[in-house]
Formats: sequence, C-alpha cells, structure tokens
Amino acid sequence: MEKKYCVYICKGCGIKEAMDIDKLSGAAKKVQNFKTHDALCSPEGVQLIKDDMAKDGINTIIIAACSPRAKAAEFTFPGALVERVNIREFVAWTMEPNTDETNDAAYDYLTMGIVKTQKSELPEPNILPDLTSTILVIGGGIAGMTAALSAAGAGQQVVLVEKEAQLGGFVNKLYKKIPTGSYINKPLIVDTDINKTVAEVESNPNIKVYKSTTVSKTDGQPGLYNVTLSNGESVKIGAIVMASGWKPYDANKLDYLGYGKMKNVVTNLELEEIAKKNNGKLLRPSDGKPALKVAFIQCAGQRDPNHLPYCSSMCCATSLKQSQYVRQNEDALAMIFYKDIRTPGRTEMYYKEAQNNPGVMLTKADVTGVSDAGNGNMFVEMENTLFGAKTGEKVKVEADLVVLATGMVPTSRGPQEYADGLTAAAGSGDESKKNYLEQTAKPDYILNLGYRQGPEIPTLEGASGFADSNFICFQYETRRTGIYAAGGVHQPMNMAEAMEDGAGAAFKAIQAIDHVSRGIAVHPRAWDVTYPDPLLIKCTACKRCTEECPFGAIDEDEKGIPKYNLNRCRRCGTCMGACPERIVSFKDYSVDIVGSMLKAVEYSDDEDKPTIICLVCENDSYPALDTAAIAGKKIDPAFRFISMRCLGGMNLVWVADALSKGADGMLLLGCKYGENYQCHFVKGSELANTRFSKVSETLNRLQLESERVQLMQVAINEYDKLPDMLNEFATRIREIGPNPFRTM
Repeated sequence: MEKKYCVYICKGCGIKEAMDIDKLSGAAKKVQNFKTHDALCSPEGVQLIKDDMAKDGINTIIIAACSPRAKAAEFTFPGALVERVNIREFVAWTMEPNTDETNDAAYDYLTMGIVKTQKSELPEPNILPDLTSTILVIGGGIAGMTAALSAAGAGQQVVLVEKEAQLGGFVNKLYKKIPTGSYINKPLIVDTDINKTVAEVESNPNIKVYKSTTVSKTDGQPGLYNVTLSNGESVKIGAIVMASGWKPYDANKLDYLGYGKMKNVVTNLELEEIAKKNNGKLLRPSDGKPALKVAFIQCAGQRDPNHLPYCSSMCCATSLKQSQYVRQNEDALAMIFYKDIRTPGRTEMYYKEAQNNPGVMLTKADVTGVSDAGNGNMFVEMENTLFGAKTGEKVKVEADLVVLATGMVPTSRGPQEYADGLTAAAGSGDESKKNYLEQTAKPDYILNLGYRQGPEIPTLEGASGFADSNFICFQYETRRTGIYAAGGVHQPMNMAEAMEDGAGAAFKAIQAIDHVSRGIAVHPRAWDVTYPDPLLIKCTACKRCTEECPFGAIDEDEKGIPKYNLNRCRRCGTCMGACPERIVSFKDYSVDIVGSMLKAVEYSDDEDKPTIICLVCENDSYPALDTAAIAGKKIDPAFRFISMRCLGGMNLVWVADALSKGADGMLLLGCKYGENYQCHFVKGSELANTRFSKVSETLNRLQLESERVQLMQVAINEYDKLPDMLNEFATRIREIGPNPFRTM
C-alpha cells in the first residue's frame, strides 16, 4: 500500500512533565505529519485518529504514548499499520524528568518507531485453502472421552481413536472411584459409572469412534492434517487432542519391595482388579484367603532418582480409597506407610474423612524392604517411623497383603527414551546409529508424525517424559502446533482432573481451528497475522532453520530446501535468527528492520553519555520492564530497548551493526530457560545463548572488549531486581569507556 503517515504524541500520564514535547515533535517531523493530544487513549483522542484515517487517508500510524502492552483495544485500527512507541514506561516513568538524556531517549525511541514503519508493510493473513474443522482425539479413556464430548457439544465433528477393543481406559479396571463434591457423612467410595460415559460417546452423532485402531501416520498441519489409521482409512483433521494415557511403573524394578518374589505383593492397580473381580472382597493371590492386614507402601519407586523422580499425584488418594475396600471387612486393618501424604485441593477433606476410620492406620516411614514372614505373609521393614522409640530405629510390621503405590508413566515416555538413545548413538557416528537401529526395538509411536524433527511430540526434559510445552503459561499445549495433550500423558492426575483436562484440551483445539481459519497465530502471539516469507532463491540449504525451529514448522524438499508449514508456525522468528543468509523476514519484523532501528539511534559524541542497545524478549523481559516502571524504579538513561518476539530470533549481524555504528554496549535480555522456567517459545532464549557464544568473534574483529556485550536471563516476576541488573551493566560500560567507533 502507499503509506500516508501521521505521528500522534500523547502528553498524558506524566509524559509532558518528563520531556520536551517540542524536541520530540522534531523527530515526528521526519514524516511531516504529527499531532499531540493531552490524553490520546481518551474517546476524543481515539476519535482524532479515526477521523484522520477517514478524512485524510492516514494508514500508517505511529503512537508515542504508553507501552504497547497497555490500551491495546483503544489503539487497534484495522486496515492501518500501527506502531506503538513506549515513551511512558521506558522514558517518563523510569528516567529523571527534563534532562538531556531523557529527551535524547524519547527522541531515539520515536525515531526508531518511525524507521520501523518505513521498513514495514501492512501484515495480511495467509489463509490456506480447503481447511477442515474435525477434531481427532487419540485415546478413549476418561480424558479422551471427555474431550470428545466437549468438542461435540460445541458443534465440532470428532474422530475418536482407541487402540483397545472397548472405550473406558484404566477406569474399566477400577472397582470404585472417589466421589466428587462433599465427603462429610457420605460414602467414600462410589461406582465409576464409566459405562454411562461410554454409552454417551458411542451414541453421539458428532463423534465417530474407531476401536482396536491406532494412528499409522500424521501428515500436514493444523486445519490440513491427513491422518492415516491402522485400518487403512484416511481422515482429514483440523486439530488433535492426544489423550493416549499412561501405564503403571514397572514394579518388577522394585524387587527390594518383594514384587515378583512374593505372590501377595501387588500393585495398586492389581488391587483394583482383585476387588472388582471379587465384588469388593480382597482375596490374597497366593491362596484366595481374605486379606486382614493390608500394608500400603506409598511412593513405591516414586520421588526417587533411580526410578520416577516425580510424584504421581493420585497415589495417596488412591490408597486412602483402597483402605475403604479393606475396611468393608470390619475385622481387617489397613496400614498406610508414607513419605508424605499429598492430597491437594478438596481431596484434603477426603484424607481427613478416610483417616477417621478406626481400622485405617497411617504413619510416616521410610520403607527399606519387604521380606518373607512365612505362610504367605510379609514383613514390611522400615525406619524413621512414628513407631520407633528413637530416630533411625528399625521396625518391621507383618502383613498378609502388601500393596505398592506405583506411579504413572506417560505413554509418550517410551518413544522419547528411544529417540534420546538414537540421538546419542548418532552422535557417536553412522556405525553406532546403524547398530542402535538394528538392535533396539522400535517403540509404538502414538502420532507417527511426518515431521522432519521426528515422529512424536518432544516431551519435558529429564526422566518425566510428559507431553507438555510450557506448563507455566500454556496449559495443554505441546511443541507441535494444533496438537494438545490431556490426561495422564500430559501430567500425573486423578480421574476428576483428567476429565477437566480433556475438556480444556478440546476447547484449545477448537481455538486452534478458529485461528488458522482466520490466518492468525495460535499462541502465544494469538493476534499475529504475519508469517515468515523466506527468499528461497538465496537459500543455501544449510538446514539451520529446520533444525532450530522449536515447533517442527519447517520440513525440507528433496533438495534440502526448507518447506514452511505456515499453520504450524508460531511466529517466534527463530528461523530468522538462525539463517546465516538473512533471507527470512516477516512483514513488520526482519533482520533489516531491527538493524535499521538500532542504526537510527543518535549516538552522542559526549563521552559521558553512553548508549546501550538492549534487545528485549517481549514475553518476560518487556513486561518486567513495564512493571518496574509502574513500581517507580529508575533505569539508567543510556539504555535503548528494542522489543524482540523471542531472543531466538537474534541475528549476530545486529551486534556488529550496533557497535560499528557507535553503541557503547549491547545487552540481550531474555527469558529464563530450562524445564523449571520455560521460554515461551521453548528454546529461544537457549538458542540465543548458544549464538551468543560466537559474539567474541565479532568483538575481536572490531577490536572491542568482550564485556561490552552480555546476555541476561530474567523472569517476569523479577521486575524489582531488573533495574539493578541494568544499572550495574551500565556502570560497567562507563568504566570500560566509550566505544572508539563513536569518534570515527
């Protein structure tokens, strides 16, 4: 489009008191059309802009006012290219008022905003043809069935695939379940009613059920998935809910607890099967006699670095429920030996009601082993119990049935272990990889994705193997756009939580379908209509973009040239930062645009006025800066903050551009990465850190000190620490001295 510019400068919220509006207007004159207003977000201010659009054809709007994270509704103007310049939080609220440094900063920010609009084009959505809205649910357990019913209830067509011959999953094996609602003066065990849910699913006209079926291949992208089933059928799918469930931890690995050696040592799931088979009676596997002294060993192979490092969430409540099975025989005793009892939320009330039963005994204990006591009985050996007269005293208790509370292992864990082993083998050479493939049994994949980056969803790091992407900010989402996890494959959870999880995942899948139908990103940039538009004629097929994309959005053709699947893309720009040829661009975000912005800064000749370019992650660091400003924190005026979608989009050329132009320092401010605090784009901050290791080469070439460029990680809630971190860096830059390129 032919651009017609106007700069709008807001004077409210302390802006006019903090800076010279006339000087700021000088920057605005670069587009020869500007206006000021006392409160631009007011109805009158917004109407001013709308009137200019209608009367004068203004279609490129630069708003110098508050943070773009504020007043988004007021400053959204469809059909116009809008750039928000943050002179409130970044200048007026964090710098000393009416100083030369403050005015210079405001001038630079507005100049950068103008340059950005000059380099940008109005983004328009790219809506792919022949989209479908059918949702595929993999797994017919309680989470999968709830997902299917929720989606169908919202009017979606659903295909439900279950590998077993009947729906119901693990709930089919349960004798009873924990009731929902109040537990006071009510039964503590009730029927599962799973058959009612199964009947509801199978009779729903919007749900097509495939039993004894798995997914053989998944190709395509959200809205355009082509899924091949094991029965040979192919279905067109818009989004996927993976509710493939869990399996019990292998109790054979717990031989010190007697499993596999003594017939009367069983798992918590095996106890359910015993109770269901015998209509609630607990009969010993060895001789069929009623179990009268039942010992429950909690965290069997859980919260243990040698087995499962995590808590499976539902085991304590399950043992409390199963203690009620024991107490259906008034002569029987249930003994629960625990590391800690964990019954979060309303389940705490269930715990209190269950322990009131006089035949239920609970004690903290470190169980060290289970040994033979004769006649089919066992001794449970423990220490650090409430029985012991002194700390560390060893105690043993006799039981005629021992129940191990084994944990939940997600079905995604096996494929991930195989993939990790293959990666490790490949790192040792082609021969090692070949031997691994020949000698290692291939796992049963769930999705069988036709993605360059592998057939399954990447799971959480460590030994957990759960299918998750960012458990802090984006529940249900995985690292494969349009595919959502629910139930035991997502996190350890109980039956009620799995139902809630299934419904949540279904609604996220509906949201994904809606977004791709409008050509906008799914998450976290859920408003974004831009998309990567690579100049492939210059591509060298280096494969860095395909390898570094955190979401598997890029495949390769037979020549190794990247093939973008736009509906998989989350618009993070990691591919832009990865490309050594700098050929990947978005309409309003590119290597050239960011480079032009930092070159537009007026680097002072005054040695006492350093300038530091700071590239800021929009997801954590930018909000932290805004919050620091709201809290009244002061930040050194040397900084010029430039927002990045993700530090994964950082291109090393910007370092050379900034320092050769005259910047005294450069700071990369990114999210904290890793499993305990995850980058919104999974690997972006980590990739920036990897690329940052090569910065020294650039600095050596420019004959500059390495301390001039740093990368810092900051959490969104560390806004109170951030100003001190920045100010310390600015102090260090002043100690190093001015960049010699400023005087050239």
